[in-house]
Parts: sequence; structure tokens; C-alpha cells
Amino acid sequence: MTELKNFLDSENRLISFPAKRKMKLLALVYLAGKFEKDRRYTEKEVNELLNQWHTFGDPATLRRELYNLRFLDREPSGKAYWLEPVQPSIEELEKKY
Repeated sequence: MTELKNFLDSENRLISFPAKRKMKLLALVYLAGKFEKDRRYTEKEVNELLNQWHTFGDPATLRRELYNLRFLDREPSGKAYWLEPVQPSIEELEKKY
């Protein structure tokens, strides 16, 4: 993702969570792309996966944003997470938020 190049290190991990809305959305699209379709994850597994793809040590914020913007869904208890079958587009999200 060339738009995110200023936010990625040499190993393509996010080095910071962008403040500007469009860049933040692009970062979330990027992270959502790291999840496998049709797989259920525990909260611990979600955090571990996110920790592999960012360096600023805040998987909880990233997990919450992915859930709030409907990239991920979860059981009400938070016991299991999964990638939404239909991912929101940047255009849809920009209109909503």
C-alpha cells in the first residue's frame, strides 16, 4: 500500500496509527487483510496477529477500531472474533464517519 508507506517500517508493520481519517481507514483495511476468511480467532489470537503487524504496542485500540468499523465481528461475550464476509470500502466509511 503505497499510500501508507510513511506509516510502515521495513518489515511492513505500522509504526504509528494515523491521525487523519482517510489514512486511519487505509491502515485498518491493511490490517484487516492480515486476517484469514472463515476463521474464528480468540481475543488473544487477534492481539497476537495485530502485534505482528504494528510496532506501537496498542492491539486493543486496533482491535476495537476493526470491530467498530465492521471489519471484524465478534460474539457478544468477546470470546471469538472473525473477519466480516463483506468488508466495508473506504468510500462507504468516509461517507459514514
